[in-house]
Amino acid sequence: MRKIIVFFCFLGLFVAGCFAGDKEKRSIIRLETSLGVIRVALYNDTPLHRDNFLKLVSEGYYDGTLFHRVIKDYIIQGGDPDSKGAPKGKALGKGGPGYTLPAEIDWPYSYHLRGALAMARDPDEVNPERRSNGSQFYIVWGEYYTPSALQKIQPYVLEQTNEIVKFNYEHISKYEQYGGTPNLDGQFTVFGEVIDGLSVVKKIQKCKTDSADRPLEDVVILRAVVEQKNSDGK
Repeated sequence: MRKIIVFFCFLGLFVAGCFAGDKEKRSIIRLETSLGVIRVALYNDTPLHRDNFLKLVSEGYYDGTLFHRVIKDYIIQGGDPDSKGAPKGKALGKGGPGYTLPAEIDWPYSYHLRGALAMARDPDEVNPERRSNGSQFYIVWGEYYTPSALQKIQPYVLEQTNEIVKFNYEHISKYEQYGGTPNLDGQFTVFGEVIDGLSVVKKIQKCKTDSADRPLEDVVILRAVVEQKNSDGK
């Protein structure tokens, strides 16, 4: 199986409300990590990903897993079950629950601002439908983009999305103000956002890593907890 990756081609509550989607009665997940607590809200506009994440968290699936792939000024990635108790030097990033999820890419409403929660997936050449891995997720850190910098990557994003993803005034303004990874827009399912603990994400993305982007000192999800469950308004 190929390693699940996020393609190359991110301080607190201020980002809450920057993302689109139904913000009423959202499910809340608490990730208790070895470097602090991160709380995320799940979008109701991506119900398959929302319900799958709730299910896995409720089952304790993420407890003891690592943030096994960390790239400074880009993303932190976790959710590989093979990372539980993994010895130093073990290759990680191939694991999952044995299924994938249909893409729920909600452009132009959900995009990769700093704090975005999205699912990793196999690359296009083996996954043309851009189905998500069943458990591996990433949280965006990214960089700030001026309007001119965003304009420079626009051709690449258009090419990757069959001319679908065109940055509008809102995207340009928010990427300049908050930062993120706009080169991933329209290609991965964004299904939630950090509502508390973005300072912890900042700390994790600064960790020193090995040649495989694994932190030299393990960053563990000690426990993942459903704080609030709202599936289809219930």
